[in-house]
Amino acid sequence: MPITIAFAIIIIGPWLFGRASKAFRLPAILGMLLFGIAYAALSGGVTDLLPPLPGEIDAISGFLKSTALIVILLRAGLGIRKASLQAVGASAFRMAIIPCLAETAVATLAFYWFFGFDPLTALVGASILAAVSPAVVVPSMLDLKERGYTEVPTLVLAGASIDDAVAITIFTASVGLLVGGSATMVNLIVSFPLAILNGLVVGVALGFFAAWFFTRTFTHIRATEKALLLVVVSLLLLEIEQILPIAGLLGVMTVGFILLERAEPVAHEMAHKLSKLWVPAEILLFVLIGLAVDLPAAWQAGGRGLAVIALGLAGRSLGVLISVAPDRSLNWSERLFALIAYLPKATVQAALGAIPLSLGIAGGQEILSVAVLAIIVTAPLGLILIRAFGPRLLSAPENAI
Repeated sequence: MPITIAFAIIIIGPWLFGRASKAFRLPAILGMLLFGIAYAALSGGVTDLLPPLPGEIDAISGFLKSTALIVILLRAGLGIRKASLQAVGASAFRMAIIPCLAETAVATLAFYWFFGFDPLTALVGASILAAVSPAVVVPSMLDLKERGYTEVPTLVLAGASIDDAVAITIFTASVGLLVGGSATMVNLIVSFPLAILNGLVVGVALGFFAAWFFTRTFTHIRATEKALLLVVVSLLLLEIEQILPIAGLLGVMTVGFILLERAEPVAHEMAHKLSKLWVPAEILLFVLIGLAVDLPAAWQAGGRGLAVIALGLAGRSLGVLISVAPDRSLNWSERLFALIAYLPKATVQAALGAIPLSLGIAGGQEILSVAVLAIIVTAPLGLILIRAFGPRLLSAPENAI
């Protein structure tokens, strides 16, 4: 298949499915995700009814997903004001750490019980499952913020960016331990606080530089060029994450946050341009996540896989409730919504699910199967629940931002 036709398929098809999804009062991104899953199943995953996409799409899919994720994370950072963050600061920190660790602990035990894994292999599988999906959560929370529901979406946005860093760091360290690398348990304990700190420091530094540079050149560089430069620099930040212990997603969001605080006119200009760029980026992100889903692999996980996912989510939900319990400003319906918003899995599971198998880790196929099943179950369910219950559970809207 020519690559031009392939691009037409992965743009027009998800767009049509997204429009159909909206017609049924469901999130458009759900339709885009389902198109990707369906096309993967019908082009070799389950049957050969449709032609497979060319290898060039696979080759650049990681880059396209990273770019789309950066666009939405920058938009998230550009939408969080200092006062809003201060209002949820302590709860956001707890939300960033406790739910992920709780899910990791429970899912580790579940993998041990249901699949008979040794404790370290079980920890590898659990760390893949434990990350919340920024691709699903961030757009959903931004939509609620734009409709005036600010406090809880800000809490979830701030927590989710660090939640991923915690899960990925545990995964990296545990894989290093399992395959006999230089990693130690000390690395596991120390590395994720270090990654979070580094992400904040680098994000703040880049944010201050961007604010200074774009303010000095405000009338000399077009807004589109500014947005392009910011996206490219953020991509470099994610690449640095592959070499150094840096929470890249947190760093990207921090850049947007600092830009809003230090150069508000520039931030508003950038937010407008990034909202336009998000239109094609959204389509590509969710169709590519869907295309990465292997339905036969998910089927292999079976009831044991569902049990691991369900128990892990129960642990995460308990962690969310513990995290928000000290916050007297949140009522019980808002706490319940925070729990719902932390359910979806997609981005990290699609990126990391196949790594244990590729490294020859015993149980790698089962881990991949459970990761794929987690995407199929929790991403659509989370999207539907957030859309259905967000306005019902959150307090009356403030003025939309």
